[in-house]
Amino acid sequence: MGKLTLNWAKLKPEVKQVWQLSLPAILTQITTIAMQYIDSAMVGALGAAASAAIGLVVAMTWLYNGVLSAVSAGFSVQVAHHIGANQDMEARNVIRHGLISALSISGLLAFSGLLLSHPLPILLGGDPAICPNATAYFFVYSLMIPFSQLNSLTSSFLQCSGDMVTPSILNAVMCVLDVIFNALLIPVFGVMGAGMGTMLACAVISLTGAWFCCVRNPRLRLRRKEKTVFDAKILKTAFKIGVPVAVQEIAMNSAMVAAILIAPLGSIAIAANSFAVTAEGLCYMPGYGIGSAATTLVGRSYGAGNYKLAKRYGNICIAMGAVLMAITGGLMMIFCPFVFSILTPDPQVRSFAAEVLRIELLAEPFFGASIVAAGALRGTGDTFVPSLLNLGSIWVIRLGLAVLLITPLGLRGMWIAMAIELCIRGLLLLYRQHTSKYYKLPAA
Repeated sequence: MGKLTLNWAKLKPEVKQVWQLSLPAILTQITTIAMQYIDSAMVGALGAAASAAIGLVVAMTWLYNGVLSAVSAGFSVQVAHHIGANQDMEARNVIRHGLISALSISGLLAFSGLLLSHPLPILLGGDPAICPNATAYFFVYSLMIPFSQLNSLTSSFLQCSGDMVTPSILNAVMCVLDVIFNALLIPVFGVMGAGMGTMLACAVISLTGAWFCCVRNPRLRLRRKEKTVFDAKILKTAFKIGVPVAVQEIAMNSAMVAAILIAPLGSIAIAANSFAVTAEGLCYMPGYGIGSAATTLVGRSYGAGNYKLAKRYGNICIAMGAVLMAITGGLMMIFCPFVFSILTPDPQVRSFAAEVLRIELLAEPFFGASIVAAGALRGTGDTFVPSLLNLGSIWVIRLGLAVLLITPLGLRGMWIAMAIELCIRGLLLLYRQHTSKYYKLPAA
């Protein structure tokens, strides 16, 4: 009993710090998911066909967002390491490199998205009736990509400096702006108006976030006297960290392939799948919030040379993420019919979405463990092996099972495959967290 009390006394301040950093990040995730709910509910009021139009291309938006997240990770992890080592000037030099590189990459992604906007719904096998709306939505989304990149990058920089509150508040404001712009634009432009509303809200907040990061933050704000000194090592490290993360994010967003499998099932199945995915987002917000805190705490401890503390923070975060996602999954299991009643007036879509979502909710604790473990490992710079584990798990196990199950079971088969894969992925990432050599020695 005395040993247990001693261990808790030792862990209590660390658990408290994890929670203090996680809570604002979780609130940020809530607002992000709330924006998806708002868009889904407002578009859902236009009918199942309108929801299906967004659902058809939403997987491709996730793929692009995955690349944006990878770019942010490549530079923000370096900022966390420098902040942990009290090397503020070096951290600011990374920020300069990050801003130039990220905006250049996001510009290229935006251009490619504009070119893809017309053929994409057709390539995904969409019904001709929903393709025009899907094209319009993805066209507007592509215009938003540079603002999304700027928002992701500056939010990550602020979080790695220990400021989790500012990104949280800004994302809450973005949610409010999204409601206002959607209310004004959806009645006029329909599905395209949903994309326009989100784009305008993101543009306002991304520029505001850049100001807080580059002008107001005492440790990160860019000084005129400090000239940008090109450092190829920064780009090389960003590439080393970011490319595996990009592979991981693309693998995790391989629902683009799933969209091809689901498309022939009809508008009801597409809409139900889209709403189920949106509703599930409310469950995994603690995972991504704590995962962000894990990257910060592990990264700063790693940068300070305290590898034992870095691993302990990672383990604490993983345990908290798994427990919280078990709780949110259980609550969603009970309340999902109410959630879908808000998102869509179509009773058939509501019933089908609730049925498939409940299949996957059983795997939420393992999903939480995988999300937070990836965030913790990212804080050390260990991204290559975790990305391979994600890639193999999703593309081999999930999609392999989906191909086998979707013909006899339809959309239910897809979600059964997802649940099985999430459990396996969680176990794989837990094993990597336990065995990673990055917690013993600094990365080369």
